[in-house]
Amino acid sequence: MALARYITSMQSGKHFTRRLALGTGFAALAAPSVVRAASLRWRLVTSWPKNRTGPALSARRIAERIARMSGGRVQIQVFAAGEIVPAFATLDAVSSGVVELAHTASLYWQNIFPAAGLFTTAPFGLGPVEHQAWIEFGGGQTLWDELYASRGVRPFLAGNTGPSMGGWFRKPIVNVDDIKGLRIRVQGLGAEVYLRLGATPIAISPAEILPAIEKGVIDAVEFLGPASDLDTGIVRYAPHYYKPGFNKPNGASELLISQTLWDSLTSDLQAIIAEACRAEHGQGLAEATQTNATALMTLFQTSSMKIESFPEPVLTDALNATRGLMKAISDRDNLSHRIVASYTQAQLQLRGWSWLSADMTAQLARLTRL
Repeated sequence: MALARYITSMQSGKHFTRRLALGTGFAALAAPSVVRAASLRWRLVTSWPKNRTGPALSARRIAERIARMSGGRVQIQVFAAGEIVPAFATLDAVSSGVVELAHTASLYWQNIFPAAGLFTTAPFGLGPVEHQAWIEFGGGQTLWDELYASRGVRPFLAGNTGPSMGGWFRKPIVNVDDIKGLRIRVQGLGAEVYLRLGATPIAISPAEILPAIEKGVIDAVEFLGPASDLDTGIVRYAPHYYKPGFNKPNGASELLISQTLWDSLTSDLQAIIAEACRAEHGQGLAEATQTNATALMTLFQTSSMKIESFPEPVLTDALNATRGLMKAISDRDNLSHRIVASYTQAQLQLRGWSWLSADMTAQLARLTRL
């Protein structure tokens, strides 16, 4: 009754309008805290060392972009490799519901899905823009979704470190015999090619590269481009830097999200996640171009690095090994066959223009070199 009398007196008084305005103001001020309380809070695990140039920054930017675009409705905490799960356990972490998201690379799942590596890169395969064209316009995304469906995760193209160099070697590669018995840190389908050439591929996470080359556990390292390679310190132990990066001409990363979680989201949040990933692919690739150019100059100026070319017979043998590998993958099962066929068709469709445009760019570069 006392409350009723108070309200009645206030409504009849001259201060009612002012009090109502103040009340509205307080409600407006309180609204953000209500939104924050209702925020979705997710954890994103990665396969990358903390703050590593390239993919680790992509993971962080995607999380930040989703938070901004959603108006704070989604808050994502990013964890480096090993902070919650090891680098190569990120798919299982999302699949089992331990975390909601992962930022990683499909090449890590070849032991589960034979054709998974193609969604990161393939030896002598699609370049970064060609690969994106296949994913978005050539049917690649549909096949990718189908591939991961059995694990209950949905993949997105979510960053790109660009073409890789051929790798760092302790000693020069003079002929094909120098590949035989070589202990090389290499992953993805490139590892299968090196195995077929007689090398010993060793799977080592990015954080373990420097200790392995420093202690002599490996003789060579294939990783990414100059910027990421410079961060690792490899050049101090393996100064021979080889091109072309036949085994990894693309550097696509992926964002994985629980399919159950994805299905529960409103359409606007789904669109925000998809666009945040798409934006990072473009930004990551542009950043890689810039940082690789800068890092290459740094390597020239501060190290004993020697850029060398793989001998032609090595490249020829590697190409033949790749063709055999792709056939073996295609023969594994129906889905693998369809993925390889789609990827190969994209190469046939895109390669002519890619070759011509690259040739024009190279011609202009020669004419305008400083």
